[in-house]
Amino acid sequence: MIGYYILIGAIALVSWLVSSTLKRKFEKYSKVHLKNGMSGKEIAEKMLSDHGIYDVEVISAPGRLTDHYNPKNKTVNLSEAVYNQRNAAAAAVAAHECGHAVQHAKAYSWLQMRSSLVPVVSVTSGMSQWLIIGGLVLGGAAGMGLGWWVAALGVVFMGFATLFSFITLPVEYDASNRALAWLKNRNIVTPDEYAGSEDALKWAARTYLVAAIGALASLLYWALQIFGGRN
Repeated sequence: MIGYYILIGAIALVSWLVSSTLKRKFEKYSKVHLKNGMSGKEIAEKMLSDHGIYDVEVISAPGRLTDHYNPKNKTVNLSEAVYNQRNAAAAAVAAHECGHAVQHAKAYSWLQMRSSLVPVVSVTSGMSQWLIIGGLVLGGAAGMGLGWWVAALGVVFMGFATLFSFITLPVEYDASNRALAWLKNRNIVTPDEYAGSEDALKWAARTYLVAAIGALASLLYWALQIFGGRN
């Protein structure tokens, strides 16, 4: 267990460093005001319109960094710091979330796979560690009967969450690529503003990368404890 706590601590440290850098980047680029004067809401609506998407609504979401696209009700939800703001960071986030709407409209395969896993992961992710720990208590590490099977089921459940994390990577990177391409090709931002938007989205993507690596590390650790100890 000590090794596990060291692993979790290292992952948490890296995650904190990336998250802190991301916040600093967004604060920095929030001060780069757009010359076109468009708000995050206006940028989102224009990107949707330019892609022929008219059935998605852009709405304001409470909180900070709460921006997301909801495929169920087809809404682009922009946080208060993005919805009304007129800066490079807001432009990047608004366009990125619309990138997900474009993926949905075009039936992007990775997004479809991620969406199909959501019901499974919502059930299994919260149970996985409890099953693993419970199985170990019952003797799972030594390959003893019921305990091993319970722990093994927990590892399988954790595997679904890990798979979800890795499927999320191409979804997020593709949404950013779509956003940046549109911002550049439509001359929505100046070269300096584009550089800020690009840098902000790169750091946002790194948070998903760290999460995926952390999920894989945890999965491999527990798999080794369970399957490696079986006689």
